[in-house]
Amino acid sequence: MSIEVSGRRSLDVEASAVGLAEREAARWAARAGVTVRELRDLGEAHAVIALLVEIWGRPDNPLITVEFLRALTKAGNYVAGAYDGDRLIGVCIGFHEEPAARTLHSHIAGVAPGLAGRGTGMALKLHQRAWALARGIVAVEWTFDPLVSRNAYFNIVKLGALPVEYLPNFYGPMHDAINGGDDTDRLLVRWELLSPRVRAACSGTPGERPAAGPSSRRVAAPADIEALRVHDGAAARSWRHRLRDELEPLMAAGGRVVDFDRELGYLVRLAGAHPDPEQIRRTP
Repeated sequence: MSIEVSGRRSLDVEASAVGLAEREAARWAARAGVTVRELRDLGEAHAVIALLVEIWGRPDNPLITVEFLRALTKAGNYVAGAYDGDRLIGVCIGFHEEPAARTLHSHIAGVAPGLAGRGTGMALKLHQRAWALARGIVAVEWTFDPLVSRNAYFNIVKLGALPVEYLPNFYGPMHDAINGGDDTDRLLVRWELLSPRVRAACSGTPGERPAAGPSSRRVAAPADIEALRVHDGAAARSWRHRLRDELEPLMAAGGRVVDFDRELGYLVRLAGAHPDPEQIRRTP
């Protein structure tokens, strides 16, 4: 299987770094058994919308329209898909943000129901990383629901992205198959594409995990919030408020999330603690 990364080459990122990123993306695509490429034509746009409806279950209110998707591609933004043969099974969409031409906001990423766990998401994100570096973009940001432990682990541990801001009820209630009408608290993460932490994660050899200590605190997260929303909505909402009440003030006071453990939850380095040289602080 393969990836396709096309477009202009940047003079701001060394060609060797871009080439390595492309090889790492190709390796992950091969492991997942998918082909990842940019999507540009009208038929592909319709296929993207159909997949997003399948994932989020919002046929009457899709996350994005065909028309807007076409505008994004025409303006040179990032729209890519992962294919298993001729079937589109994953999609990732991003657009440029400030500072102009240096940061990409990755707005939507999803994999077809029942196909999680084979590495398609990793293949898509590494394709996005290679695409960004080829254009001189050195950081990617996106949001995720901090209650979804598998996404927290994927973003923070597998990819090496680090949370920089807690956003309470960012989108307002979303009534779909994933959010279930709950408040849409989100963590904004920043993926510094050339940092040692991210380079190690993308190579498949992440460094030693940060250890808990007197200058850190654990914040628990549910094992499977999506199942809980289906079977016990009240308990799911209780988790939302519990995590918000603990994590938001810690981050607002200068605490930094530095790790996530699927059993223990978030590891937060408290404000005033000795700084971690790998910790990323968002800059204007």
